[in-house]
Amino acid sequence: MSIALSDYETGAKYDGDYSDTIAALEDRLERLQAAHIIHGQRSIIMFEGWDAAGKGGIIQRLTASLDPRYFEVWPIAAPNEEERARHFLWRFWKRLPGNREISIFDRSWYGRVLVERVEGFATEAEWRKGYDEINEFEAQLTGSRTNLVKLFIHITQDEQDARFAARLDDPWKRWKTGTEDYRNRSKRKDYLAAMEEMFEQTNTRWAPWKVIDGNNKKAARIAALTHIAETLEAAVPMTPTERDPAVVKLASKAFGYKPKD
Repeated sequence: MSIALSDYETGAKYDGDYSDTIAALEDRLERLQAAHIIHGQRSIIMFEGWDAAGKGGIIQRLTASLDPRYFEVWPIAAPNEEERARHFLWRFWKRLPGNREISIFDRSWYGRVLVERVEGFATEAEWRKGYDEINEFEAQLTGSRTNLVKLFIHITQDEQDARFAARLDDPWKRWKTGTEDYRNRSKRKDYLAAMEEMFEQTNTRWAPWKVIDGNNKKAARIAALTHIAETLEAAVPMTPTERDPAVVKLASKAFGYKPKD
């Protein structure tokens, strides 16, 4: 099914109690992590989107209640010299989750067909081949019991400009914006064309995209976390562990524990 980013630009506010909904979602995500640990599951949650789209804020909420021993956030920047000397997917293979783990990617292997395409860091032959390589990579992941959630956070040019201005006006947020933001902004049409083809080529049955309207930050956080929770709850066994009789016996002896029904 085709994806048109123009369908995700209303910026509608969340129609509900934001704080209560976020708290409930954090509880669901905490249980999801427990299910990963109990059942030896592994998952990848991957974010793409425009500069200043709100990926960082969503990731902060996503991880707020998680046990840091069992997840990792990978902020993906330009490849270093060692990574450039190898296949472009090599640095991502190194960051894949093991059993009981969740890996969160703030940008991803889609750089091959987005920034590397638009900025000329990859040849046309390389980025065109990248679609097949990415689809095969994701098929290998999902075919080996790794759950994969792919989100794209979309904002309009006007909203992006407003956020760039807000960052410049806030002395403690100026570090978040730099010259690269404006280089990318000047090529928005090129990026839109690359994104359109990316969705067309990689919105697969085994690894579908989910586009989030990011023009209202609170609504975007709720939409993204809800999609993550629903997707992983359908993929991960959501059954808790039974009481260990040996532990129950020890607790009973130690402080008179009696199981509650």
